[in-house]
Amino acid sequence: MIIGYDAKRAFLNNTGLGNYSRWLIKSVAQYYPNNQYRLYTPRIRNNRHKTDLDKVKNIVAITPGRIFLASWWRSQGIVKTLRCDEVALYHGLSHELPFGIKESGIKSVLTVHDLIFMRFPQYFKWIDRLIYKAKLNYACRTADSIVAISQKTKDDLIELLNIDAAKIEVIYQGCDTSFSLYQSETYRAQIRKKYDLPKRYVLTVGTIEERKNLLLLVKSLLHTKDSVRLIVVGKPTAYTEEVKQFINTNHLAGRIVFLHNVSFEELPALYQLSTLFVYPSRYEGFGIPVIEALNSGTPVIAATGSCLEEAGGPDSLYVNPDDEEDLAKKINKVWNSPTVRQHMVTKGFEYAKNFNHEKLTGQLMELYQKTLKHA
Repeated sequence: MIIGYDAKRAFLNNTGLGNYSRWLIKSVAQYYPNNQYRLYTPRIRNNRHKTDLDKVKNIVAITPGRIFLASWWRSQGIVKTLRCDEVALYHGLSHELPFGIKESGIKSVLTVHDLIFMRFPQYFKWIDRLIYKAKLNYACRTADSIVAISQKTKDDLIELLNIDAAKIEVIYQGCDTSFSLYQSETYRAQIRKKYDLPKRYVLTVGTIEERKNLLLLVKSLLHTKDSVRLIVVGKPTAYTEEVKQFINTNHLAGRIVFLHNVSFEELPALYQLSTLFVYPSRYEGFGIPVIEALNSGTPVIAATGSCLEEAGGPDSLYVNPDDEEDLAKKINKVWNSPTVRQHMVTKGFEYAKNFNHEKLTGQLMELYQKTLKHA
C-alpha cells in the first residue's frame, strides 16, 4: 500500500507540528515497513530533519517541479500527483487537506492538534483566525477520518465546529526516544558546565509567549525559598520583556536563567538534570514537553484547563493557571520531599508507557485500514 503525507512541517518546522510529523512518519515506516510512504513537501532544506528522514529506507520525498508553484501545488495541484503516484490514502498532518481530494477518490485522514485560535482568539490576528477556520472547516468536512491528538481536542471539534464524534479518533503522540535514554554522567556534566546549571533547579520548556503563562511560574517563586532556581528554555517573543520586567521589579534575576539556543539533542540532559518540570500553559492541544519530562524521569507540575492532565496522568500535580500560591505550594512539596519526588518519578515512568510508539502506531494503522474499508 502507498500512503502519502503532507510533509511540509516534517522538513521545515523545528518544533511542535514538525516534531509530530517526524515522529509519525518514522514510526509508521519502522513498524509497518511493507508499505511505501510518500512525503509531499513544497520544498526541502538541507538540515538535520532531512538527514534524519533520509535514513528511513521505505520513504520517498516528493516536491513540485516548479518552486514558484509550490503553494498552489500543496493546496490543490498535489491531487493530480497523488493520483499519478497511486496513493491509496493521504494523511494531512497539520489541519489541512488539499482541495479536490474528496473528488479524486483517494481516502484521507486529517490530524487536528488544537483549536487554540478559537479558544483564545486574542492571541491571533483576525485575518489569521479567518484563514485557519476556513481551512480547518473544509478539511474536517472533507476528511474520511480525523485524528485528534487528545480527548480535549476531540471535545473542541465537536463543540466549536460541530464535527460528528463518530468521525474522530483520539490517538496520542509519542515523544522522541532520546528522552527515555539515560544520558551518561559525563555528558550531563558537560551540559551542566556549558550552561552553568545549579545543582538543583526547576525546568520549563516552550516558546515564551503569553499563552504558555511563564509569568505565573515566575510569580510563584516569590512564595518559595531562595534556593529554588528556575531554568527557562525557549524561543523569546515580545512577552519575554513583560516577564523580565516583573523579574527585575521583584529582584528575582539571580534565581532565573533564560536559555534561548539549546539544541534538541541537549534537551534530554536538561530534563534529567532537573529537580522538577513545570508547564503552566493555559491551553495546549496535547503538551508534548510533559511526556518528555515523564520519560526523562522528572516529576511534573502542569496547569489545568486543557489536555495536560491527559499527558501527565493521575500522579503528576496540577494547578489553576492563575493560582501562583498553589503552584508555589506544589513546587515546595516536590522540592522538599525526596519521597514525593521518587513516587512521582516511578509513577511517571509507568504512565509514560501509554505513549509507547508501537502501540500508538498500531492504533493509527487500524484507523487507516478502517478508513480504506469505509465505502
